[in-house]
Amino acid sequence: MSVAIIDYGSGNLRSAAKALERSAREMGYPGPVVVTSDPDVVARAERIVLPGVGAFADCRRGLDAVSGMVDALTDAVLARGRPFLGICVGMQLMATSGFEHGKTAGLNWIPGAVIALTPGAGGDTDSPGDTGFRVPHMGWNDLDVAAPNHPVLAAVARSDVQERHAYFVHSYYLQCDNPAHVLATVSYGQCITAVVGRDNLIGTQFHPEKSQALGLAFIAGFLGWKP
Repeated sequence: MSVAIIDYGSGNLRSAAKALERSAREMGYPGPVVVTSDPDVVARAERIVLPGVGAFADCRRGLDAVSGMVDALTDAVLARGRPFLGICVGMQLMATSGFEHGKTAGLNWIPGAVIALTPGAGGDTDSPGDTGFRVPHMGWNDLDVAAPNHPVLAAVARSDVQERHAYFVHSYYLQCDNPAHVLATVSYGQCITAVVGRDNLIGTQFHPEKSQALGLAFIAGFLGWKP
C-alpha cells in the first residue's frame, strides 16, 4: 500500500512528502510514503507521484537518466493501472511533447503539447502593457473545476471559492488535444490547464503541497481514489 514519490533530481520532494504524509495520517491511509529513485520500489507501489520543478527538457533527461524508471512507470501505471499523480513539470511530462528549450518528447500519456504562456496575446508579457499579467505565472488563483464528480476533485468542487485557491509557479502549460482530459482550469490572461486526467492518471499544474486546504483535500482525494 505504499505511495512512491519518484526522486529523479527534480522536484520539491520534502514538501511533497510532508503533504502526502499529513494527508495519509489524517485519513488513516494504511501504507507508508516513500521517496525513491529505485524502479523496483516504484513497480511495487500502490500509488505513484511524479513531481517536477524546472524546465521540461531537463526533467525529461533526469527521468531518463534513472535506469529502468520509465519502464517501471509505464508498466505500473499503464499496464497495471496504479493511480498516478503528476505535479507541475511532473504533470507536463505526461504530454506528447514539450517546447521549453527545444522540442522534447514526453511520456505521451495525455496527448497534447506543453507550450509557453502568452497571457499578453500579442504584447510583451514582461512589461505592464494593458493586461497586467506576467510570465511566469506565480501566485494564487482560483480553480474552475470542469469535472466536479471526479473522485479526486470532489472535495475541491464542494469547497467555497475562497478554498479553491491553488498555488502556481510556471511559464509553460499543457494544451491537451482532447478537451475531455482537462479536469480544471484557471484564468490568467488566458484559460490555462490546471488539472488533467484520464483513467488512473491525474496531474496538476499547481502545487498541491503548497496549496494549503485545497492541496490537502486534493491529496486526500488522490490517496482514497480507486480508479
